[in-house]
Amino acid sequence: MTDRLDQESVAACLGLTRQNWCVLAEVDSTNTECKRLAVDGAADGLVVMADCQTAGRGRRGRSFTSPAGQGLYLSILWRPDCAPEALLPLTALAAVAACRAVERTGGVSPAIKWPNDLVMDGRKLGGILTELSLDGETGRVDYVIVGIGVNCRQQGWDFPPELRDMATSLDMALPVRVGRGLLAAALIGELDTLRREVLGDPARWLEEYRRRCLTVGSRVQILRDGRRIEAEAVAVDKDFGLVIRRDDGTEEILRAGEVSVRGLYGYV
Repeated sequence: MTDRLDQESVAACLGLTRQNWCVLAEVDSTNTECKRLAVDGAADGLVVMADCQTAGRGRRGRSFTSPAGQGLYLSILWRPDCAPEALLPLTALAAVAACRAVERTGGVSPAIKWPNDLVMDGRKLGGILTELSLDGETGRVDYVIVGIGVNCRQQGWDFPPELRDMATSLDMALPVRVGRGLLAAALIGELDTLRREVLGDPARWLEEYRRRCLTVGSRVQILRDGRRIEAEAVAVDKDFGLVIRRDDGTEEILRAGEVSVRGLYGYV
């Protein structure tokens, strides 16, 4: 089984029915490339993959290490006709799609650290960055881009020193090697299902998200506006928000993008 990530290897796994996708040897960021193509009029469903990102990005302005030959870096462009509020669950739904793809190809299912990090053995396997653009006249969504990065080939020493205790890869976590082309094809398939069947009815994947979310039941630290708040994560609400309970008994619902949530006892 080849582990190349190029047009030919992905096509062999994806088949001829899925059009409108490309694999680049190197790009600054697959999300950024999708934005450029969106401005040029790219159609709904475009997928951009890369073997290497030179400026990979994560949530809240963080960088995402994306070395050549070691990961899957994929972005998909959609043009749903909706208000931006309708896409609040999208990042969480994309995490479910990514978990399903890993499960299909590797036989072991990752968990999710709220709202969207893929976790295996208590360490981060991958992350998701969702970005959208609004129509200036209507205020409705012009396009939305979902970017997903999954660590595949790395060993512990491949990660920067500050990440070695909190990051993992498919090779580190699984007893079998998952080809990156196979994983890419599975991920595209799950994202296409999300777009076709779930985006307009997020409740279809709500219970699965709740089952996979390991943040619930944990003590967490919320970082907001320079302040740190400790609380217990008690539930995921119907809109995929995280319900927390402070030590004084008061509860609050957090929305993705508003705050950073960290575990008190390790990465999760």
